[in-house]
Amino acid sequence: MKKFLGTMSLAFLTLFALAQNKMLVKGIITDKQSRVPLAGASISLGSIRTVTDETGHFLFSRVGAGSYRLAVSSIGYQFFSQELAVKDAVTELNIALEPAVLYLEPLEVKAVRASDKAPFAKTNLSKEEISKNNLGQDIPFLLNQTPSVVVNADAGNGVGYTAMRIRGSDATRINVTLNGIPYNDAESMGTFFVNLPDFASSVNSIQVQRGVGTSSNGASAFGATLNLATNEYNEKPYAEFNNSFGSFNTWKNTVRAGSGLIDGHFTIDARLSKISSDGYIDRATSDLSSFYLSTAWMNKRSSLRFNLFSGKEKTYQAWYGVAESLLHTDRTNNPAGTEKSGAPYDNQTDNYTQTHYQLFFNHAFSNTWSFNTAAFLTRGYGYYEEYKADAAFSKYGLPNVTIGGTTITSSDLVRQRWLDNYFYGQTFSLRHKNGGNEFTFGGGWTRYDGTHFGTLPWIQLSSAPKDYRYYDYDAVKKDVNFYAKWQHQLGRYFTSFADLQYRNVNHTMNGFQGNPQLLVNRNFNFINPKAGITYARNGMQLYFSYALGNKEPNRDDFQASPLNQPKQETMHDFELGFEKKNSRFRFAADVYYMYYRNQLVLTGKINDVGASTRINVPYSYRLGLELQGSAILSDHFNVAANIAFSRNKISSFTEYIDNYDTNGQDAIAHRNTNISYSPAVVGGLTLNVLPVQQLTLSLVSKWVGKQYMDNTQNENRKLNAFFVQDARLSWQVNTRLFRDCRVIAQVNNLFNKQYEPNGFTYNYISGGATVTENGYYPMAGTNFVFGLNIGL
Repeated sequence: MKKFLGTMSLAFLTLFALAQNKMLVKGIITDKQSRVPLAGASISLGSIRTVTDETGHFLFSRVGAGSYRLAVSSIGYQFFSQELAVKDAVTELNIALEPAVLYLEPLEVKAVRASDKAPFAKTNLSKEEISKNNLGQDIPFLLNQTPSVVVNADAGNGVGYTAMRIRGSDATRINVTLNGIPYNDAESMGTFFVNLPDFASSVNSIQVQRGVGTSSNGASAFGATLNLATNEYNEKPYAEFNNSFGSFNTWKNTVRAGSGLIDGHFTIDARLSKISSDGYIDRATSDLSSFYLSTAWMNKRSSLRFNLFSGKEKTYQAWYGVAESLLHTDRTNNPAGTEKSGAPYDNQTDNYTQTHYQLFFNHAFSNTWSFNTAAFLTRGYGYYEEYKADAAFSKYGLPNVTIGGTTITSSDLVRQRWLDNYFYGQTFSLRHKNGGNEFTFGGGWTRYDGTHFGTLPWIQLSSAPKDYRYYDYDAVKKDVNFYAKWQHQLGRYFTSFADLQYRNVNHTMNGFQGNPQLLVNRNFNFINPKAGITYARNGMQLYFSYALGNKEPNRDDFQASPLNQPKQETMHDFELGFEKKNSRFRFAADVYYMYYRNQLVLTGKINDVGASTRINVPYSYRLGLELQGSAILSDHFNVAANIAFSRNKISSFTEYIDNYDTNGQDAIAHRNTNISYSPAVVGGLTLNVLPVQQLTLSLVSKWVGKQYMDNTQNENRKLNAFFVQDARLSWQVNTRLFRDCRVIAQVNNLFNKQYEPNGFTYNYISGGATVTENGYYPMAGTNFVFGLNIGL
């Protein structure tokens, strides 16, 4: 911890030690026809970048003398590029952009994303930032260096099942949209990126919002929002071949191609991907494949786009974790499939296919009014298979077997637990933008039709009827929402933001596995207001916001009895932020206070139908400070860092422990304890050295403080703090054969640290003593990956 904080302190101090260059390049970007200044236009001068402020102005300070490529881009305008010779103390430019002849603005993304002036904590990642780290690991690992993020992986190497927490909130509290379309599983509310292998290769931008944020579509955000956009326009034809190989026999092969603009209106983009890995954990293999196809038609006022993408995954189960007793002697132990005598069962796998259909229509009625609507269908189908030894026939609704006068009540068997679902709906938004006002009215509806059922493909001493299902329960979840957002310019420097959403949720579940008689039909009505104000001047921004979020329980929570059903959760989110930036330097700070009413947490309590579900606790909160910064110190050195400090507390709750001596449960009261999986310190640091223009050497560091695996703050039930570092080399190879050729080599966990970012704990009383059994999900030691990306 001391070493990391020392390194972080040095990094933040260097943010203020800017390199001494003598030249200034400044100017204004305007619309060529109307001469209206363009805010938010992206400008690059060689390797440094900035965006125009609210008045269309930009500034590059301390620029060295020389010749640079100046490039300007803004949605809805033609790309501008020229060679610029910097030789005077001040170079002043006035650049007018030509309006695009095609409708290019992705309203489906604008409706759910926070704008540059929105008063919320957010991080934007460009396509370039995504692609330089995209070597086969899942999307959570690509976000590992963003503030307050902690990632983990069942297989230990970032391939297969992965997860992340943001500000201590897990995937069920992170709202995820793909081009504005809800992605979270409607019932569990979790997000399973393993179902979309290599989706990052089709993503051109990501926005991470921390806190309630501006989320409008899908499940409510209780910790963060993750918006991924793929609807990119490519004017020229292209082809790419991206391949990587790494430790644990990990392979990634990706082919991307696009037609460019055909006949001035049509475009087609496609991708095929294949990822495979043996995993770090024993038998934690992954066999993943996916495709992406997008075609669009555009004219000056409208665009019509259809996306079809699908992922298929087969992973050997690694979700059981490693027992604490084996952690130091057999870190890669995997108990999955070991109920079978002899060698572990070779098909203890998870198998799932998910296909997405998305249709978008955008239309501009005038220069001030625009409209978007999108229809979608997500089709999911698959199962996980398990070998069960000596399983009782009665548990599966089967009769006992009599052989030679002997009654047999159990047998080894293989079972499959299936999920067959359709998730479909529509979203829309109507936007009016005129002068200092931007108003958006939108909404949508979704419906989830899901069936949970189990089959028995093999029984050693009996045979089930053909197509026999030992359980079969369907569920329907409906969601309707409407929202209005208003961003208003107050004078020259102040901008106000207001957002009001109404959301209705109905969830019907006709029984649960092990509890077929429990029928649940719950209805929720939520009103979620948000408001804030931003002050922006001369590259400095200060904001304050308040947001209210309400969230319904997930499917597992409803397995309580009809007399003990869970309540909705409510969170009040206060955000105070500051940012200062120019073309070579950025510093930002955000203070947040997230206050929960009736947060659902695990307490160990077994309800009267035998299920261990989460229980509402009256009061809890998260209070934190997030610091982040970056600086280009010279043409050969730049640094980026972030660190978050937080206090995460439950005011009071009761823990329930199974007592095997009494066949009951003992209750233990707790007060002012830490919320589980919520480290007090999370930090990231990236140091980049550029010895020559085409070569970048990077040292990437991550610090995560200790985490408790339950809400008791018991030192025997914790995950230790860890500090890991990766090293990366990126070499841009100049060749006339290819448009682009890049070689990437990365060593993960450079110093072979043994650490576990995730785990679980189970506690019980036996023989008058409390017994704690912990399980962990270790990450791999030192490992490597090598990538070769070629663009034609």
